[in-house]
Amino acid sequence: MHEHHYNLDERFEFTSKLKKKIGIVAVVGIVLFGLGIFLSSLSEHKKENHTSGKSSSSHHEASTVFPNQATPHSKGEALLYEKAYAKITQEGEKHSEHHPTEHHTPNWIKRVFADLWINNVFFAGIGLIGVFFYAIQYVVRAGWSASIIRVPMALGNWLPIAGILMLGIFLVGHHDLFHWTHTYLYDKNDPRYDAIIDGKKAYLNLPFYLIRMVLCFGLWFLLYRFLRKQSLQEDLNPDLKFHKKSIRLAAIFLIIFAITSAVSAWDWILSIDTHWFSTMFGWYVFASWFVSGIAIITLLILFLKERGYLQMVNHNHLHDLGKFLFAFSIFWTYVWFAQFMLIYYANIPEEGVYFFQRLMSDRYAPIFFINLILNFFLPFLVLMTRDAKRQAIFLKIVCTIILVGHWLDFYLMVTPGVMQQSGGFGFMEIGSAIVFGCAFLWMALSSLAKVPLLAKNHPMMEESLHHHI
Repeated sequence: MHEHHYNLDERFEFTSKLKKKIGIVAVVGIVLFGLGIFLSSLSEHKKENHTSGKSSSSHHEASTVFPNQATPHSKGEALLYEKAYAKITQEGEKHSEHHPTEHHTPNWIKRVFADLWINNVFFAGIGLIGVFFYAIQYVVRAGWSASIIRVPMALGNWLPIAGILMLGIFLVGHHDLFHWTHTYLYDKNDPRYDAIIDGKKAYLNLPFYLIRMVLCFGLWFLLYRFLRKQSLQEDLNPDLKFHKKSIRLAAIFLIIFAITSAVSAWDWILSIDTHWFSTMFGWYVFASWFVSGIAIITLLILFLKERGYLQMVNHNHLHDLGKFLFAFSIFWTYVWFAQFMLIYYANIPEEGVYFFQRLMSDRYAPIFFINLILNFFLPFLVLMTRDAKRQAIFLKIVCTIILVGHWLDFYLMVTPGVMQQSGGFGFMEIGSAIVFGCAFLWMALSSLAKVPLLAKNHPMMEESLHHHI
């Protein structure tokens, strides 16, 4: 049935040399992360000493540059911007009178929590997209991908780690990451009471939130294990029953994914900006996750091919992956523009505040525009031609650009809401991204090394072998 000169039992060897390289890069990331923490805490300490003698009025004046900066308890998002500024300042003064000794978390600690959250959400999404891409191939009976499906399957190996990290980071840093977790917001006798957030407490409450988080990761990982098991059973026995069971499991996964991917986007990112809302946000996060996942899958396939593996995979398979990258970069831009344009055109303060935070700040505005360049213009221009989608060098460049760009996309989703005007970008962010990236890569390669690289008894392997476009 199959061409004999292809080794259908080939296995990836995760060599000690490769492990050492990943370990060295991870250590560099840890050092950068530690250096970033040190510099951030030092800078904050100097700033506190420098400003300690100044009056509080200058603080309120500076804070009006940014909605919600004087105090995170303001309701200024529901007013015109000019009135919002005045109200924020008044509430900041009232807050300092009623709660002069309230504990304030140092900004560098909040920044650490924000960085950990950004990375974990980003890489958890990529791991999830690996399983999603794998499931899609079975449900649509795709033949072209039969020779590469073990690669996206390996990404799911990260999901249990991501789940444990997500739970741990949330339990330790939820008050600094999510404003809605403060109990005083729901107390009508407290001057900091927030009627808008109180109205959402049926959904935004700690027990229900944690149940949703555990349920999402539990279902994802359980179905990933079932799908993986069926695929490996098929290697041992060419009976079609395993393939048919994989199709049924994949369909169940896709239904659950449709719900849980949107819920996780609302929970883990949208609820950071508790007053703000967008009906397109689930799609927006999915688009960002999906194109990042395809970029990782493509890079791993190129990495394996360069080391002599996956000889069955040719330029036609790469072309299809390139089309995915091209198409979903455009799809992400479509969702981004649709969300931005409607909010910009309507000019309703409680909606516009989200983009106002990011566009009117010297800290975030440059990243806002870099985000568009990296995630749309460069992938669109580089991958426009047929040849570019078939060349490893172009795919490597675009995949790297996309991963950096969409990491920045998640940075823009999280940091302004958590840090307000105090956010930063430097060694801490670069170091944390490197550490998470190395850990993710380690888990993916470990998974690849444990099973054959090819699903040799996949009924459409012959079609994949002769795939041509």
